[in-house]
Amino acid sequence: MSSAGHSIDVSAMTTDSEAEACARMMAESEPWITLGRGYEASLAILRDASRERYVALEGKDLVGFLILNMKGAFAGYIQTVCVAPEKRGHGIGAQMVSFAEERIFRESPNVFLCVSSFNTGARRLYDRLGYHVVGELADYLVVGHSETLMRKTIGSLSDFRKQPAEPEKPTRR
Repeated sequence: MSSAGHSIDVSAMTTDSEAEACARMMAESEPWITLGRGYEASLAILRDASRERYVALEGKDLVGFLILNMKGAFAGYIQTVCVAPEKRGHGIGAQMVSFAEERIFRESPNVFLCVSSFNTGARRLYDRLGYHVVGELADYLVVGHSETLMRKTIGSLSDFRKQPAEPEKPTRR
């Protein structure tokens, strides 16, 4: 994946040292500073095996990570998109969201995410990528700020479930 001259590889998070580095990145940058999420809370989220966790690498450098939730009422929820502060504005976030969409659209016609009202850069990105506001959760995480629930869709859940499975390949006898 590449954009604006930045080529990244997104792959499953496999080591605790990756989780620790991602937790530091999260705890030391916005919007998580304003949300009051420190290192320990960030690390607990990154160690949650019920979520899919991915790292974004530019060469050998960790430049961001994703956390996806593929279960529950909002299956296909992008829980976290984090780009290293010094790498923001170079297309890496868009590449990571594209990766998440490809992953989610294999199992669900909907991608959901929340963006904090004060996180205007991320909101511009999601608007540009075709996300639409579903609702607002006022004072949900931090008093005085809202979380905006957004969705990108390729169809209804009922139609998606009705699609026939790929035919089985014939076996030789």
